[in-house]
Amino acid sequence: MKLKKYFSLTRAGILEALQFRASAIVMVIGNLLYLTVVYFLWKSIYASAGTDVVNGMTFSDTLIYLVLATALFNFMEMYAVWEIGRSIQSGKIVLDLLKPMRYRSFLFWTYSGTFAMQFFATFLPTFIVVGIVTKGAIPLGINLLFFLISVVMSIIINYCIDFFVGTICIYTESIWGINIMKQVIVLLLSGATIPIAFFPEALKKIVYYLPFQSIYNAPLTILLDKTQSGESVFSILGIQLFWCAALLILSSLFWKVSLRKITVNGG
Repeated sequence: MKLKKYFSLTRAGILEALQFRASAIVMVIGNLLYLTVVYFLWKSIYASAGTDVVNGMTFSDTLIYLVLATALFNFMEMYAVWEIGRSIQSGKIVLDLLKPMRYRSFLFWTYSGTFAMQFFATFLPTFIVVGIVTKGAIPLGINLLFFLISVVMSIIINYCIDFFVGTICIYTESIWGINIMKQVIVLLLSGATIPIAFFPEALKKIVYYLPFQSIYNAPLTILLDKTQSGESVFSILGIQLFWCAALLILSSLFWKVSLRKITVNGG
């Protein structure tokens, strides 16, 4: 019965996503422009370096990584922070809390339909095109299964960070500045804009144990790094699993404590 309730929210999310076809087209055009800039930027970086390999990555490796990172970003990006902020500011949060489902679960399963749509509309086509164009640069084996497991944990980590940041709106009543700061930190430290392989060695060691790299860098490392041993793959998955558990607990506790201080504006 519970699963039926969750899947009904997923279905509603898919139907809602289907209503915004023009938005999807704009997103595709925006991504193409972004990746064009990325191509020429990194081409000039490798040209100025005067070598085919920088920090263990060729230009082709870097480009494949960033193309797939962009596809993952589009697939996993959610607007939970804005949704929580709007609900608190408008007073809608009161109605959401009365639903026969925990608010955090309700919000996640509402977005699950968008995840499903974006996976088939953006990530999967990009993955297939990159695989065909690069002629086997993406190894297809057991690493693909580990990659999918890693992506599931990435979604949970990303959502928990969003939910935690969105909860801050209870105290500030405005989420814009905090969310911008969160987006900058995540994009920089997750490996979405710059592969973590290019970070200074000292910073790389710190970032490796933070939750942000578990969002994009971890699944892409599992997928693309042909030198990964089984031990290192399980190490990456272990760190992701730790952050999944830790952030689920922390975001839940922060939400429960914060609800006592909630002040509703509007209706």
